[in-house]
Amino acid sequence: MPGTSGLDVARHIAGRCHVVFVTAHEQYALRAFESAAVDYLLKPVDGERLAATVDRLKARLAKAPPDLAALLEALAERSRPAEHLEWLTVQRRQDVVLVPVEEVEVFEASDKYTLAITRDGEWVIRTPLKDLETQLDPARFWRVHRNAIVRVEAIARVSRDGTGRAVVHLRRLDRKVAVSRAHAHRFKAL
Repeated sequence: MPGTSGLDVARHIAGRCHVVFVTAHEQYALRAFESAAVDYLLKPVDGERLAATVDRLKARLAKAPPDLAALLEALAERSRPAEHLEWLTVQRRQDVVLVPVEEVEVFEASDKYTLAITRDGEWVIRTPLKDLETQLDPARFWRVHRNAIVRVEAIARVSRDGTGRAVVHLRRLDRKVAVSRAHAHRFKAL
């Protein structure tokens, strides 16, 4: 739902209607029933299970809706995203590898994908650079070009090329990253 979540809607209408939870978080099912929610469906929802939920709703329509405030708060707490991205989940052949974000020296856009470049290699992730940027700690990762985000601690120095544009030199990699004019303000002291 654009602009709001199911939890926000349930909180807004609490006590005025009966609530059925449809979610992928099974750990709150018991609390939902303890709080008198009509039902708790796990995704993907089965047609027969949905029909049973509708029958259960019809049976409860004559009763006043219960107060679900405590359950809604617990669900809201669970659904809050982590502060900043800490791990990348990448695939290497048949294996899934966890790469700590703190090991990434630079993220570079590559066609529809993003390359996460570490001292140990390059990892392809499916998250576009613009989406990845919102998940990274802005104090530790700087956008320096529309195609690149660098880890601040990975910057060894910044120089100017023959045209006067800033270029980031990475500390542990023999790699240079161009700085666009839109992001050159970070390096105005040059």
